[in-house]
Amino acid sequence: MPDLGFRIESAAVVPYAATPSLAFSLRVTNRPPTEVIHTVVLRCQVQLDVARRPYSESEQDRLRDLFGAPDRWRTTVRSMLWTHVSAIVPGFAGDRSVELVVPCTFDFNVAATKYFHGLDDGEVPMTFLFSGSVFYENEVRTLQVTPIPWDRECTFRMPVTAWKTVIDHYYPNVAWLALEREAFDRLYRYKQDRGLATWEQAVLEATRA
Repeated sequence: MPDLGFRIESAAVVPYAATPSLAFSLRVTNRPPTEVIHTVVLRCQVQLDVARRPYSESEQDRLRDLFGAPDRWRTTVRSMLWTHVSAIVPGFAGDRSVELVVPCTFDFNVAATKYFHGLDDGEVPMTFLFSGSVFYENEVRTLQVTPIPWDRECTFRMPVTAWKTVIDHYYPNVAWLALEREAFDRLYRYKQDRGLATWEQAVLEATRA
């Protein structure tokens, strides 16, 4: 019977993806190491363990939108769901390395985006929770399938620079903001009425008014 273990070894930018993405290098191990694993259909929930790191005054100020005033953080700072991802682990015996590719949206309506953007540096503690199915050969070389136990997980401390690097790679010196249609139309009229050339000029002038 397979006994799988999981370890995240690194995180790196996927340079030419359709959307901004980080690739987490995942090491999958099995005991006994001689057992033949045909395939692992893997699902993973990624959580941000936001209470497991300190925050500077500037970070606390930028994260008020998520957690409120710092004097409330004892009750408001809790683990956050970042995303769900899946992967197919090809056949192996012993151990195998695969990539978990995680899309990184720059939508500021998403809590994880606000969180990452609010950090100066350091690391983000994460927990990866695994589930799925394992296809393997038993002692008489018959193909069997068994679920991954619910308690399989691992932790990783991702450098904040990993997220900032992927965003800068895909959106250099740019931030995206989705507006309701009415708010966009009002800003568009403001830009037209004043003959402003760029959206940046419209926003800067409107916020100074």
